[in-house]
Amino acid sequence: MLATLSVLLLCWLASLSAVLVWALEDDAEHADAIIVMGAAQYQGKPSPVLRSRLDHAVALWQLGLANRMVLTGGFGTGDTLSEAGVSRHYVMSRGVPDTAILLESMGRTSSQSMRAAIELMHTQQLQTAIVVSDPFHMLRLEIIARRYGLEPLTSPALPSRAGSRIWNHWSFLLAESIKAPVALVLDW
Repeated sequence: MLATLSVLLLCWLASLSAVLVWALEDDAEHADAIIVMGAAQYQGKPSPVLRSRLDHAVALWQLGLANRMVLTGGFGTGDTLSEAGVSRHYVMSRGVPDTAILLESMGRTSSQSMRAAIELMHTQQLQTAIVVSDPFHMLRLEIIARRYGLEPLTSPALPSRAGSRIWNHWSFLLAESIKAPVALVLDW
């Protein structure tokens, strides 16, 4: 029993370490597209988390690292606008032309959004992408993207001031240290 618990603890510590390493790594370089993972929106305005992701993606786009932006995120319960639709309006207000934007507005989970974004990219003959999300989300997104045939370049968005409380970071870190290894075996 003690040996089993020790192995489980070591596996979890390895996962925790991997999540931290991926959170600190920014692989952004020239690619065909930037995939921005959705997050909550409130009555047509991006949440602080979504705004942070979008601002980071716009900065990458302005650096000329990609010519297309794939915005993801479906409809939350009771929403009349999708996360992707709100994201589109936001990035356009920051200078990204509508012709550079592709929308994936049906995904409700990271896996659904990533799969649909990659399928959308393939219809446009786009092969490479920078994936933008929160730092602790990067490892799981890389696992999911590889499952669907994309070798992603990950680029974590720094948290917004509203999301920068330390307990928020620890809760996300702990959650992702469990979700990432689960994503290796389950599609969720």
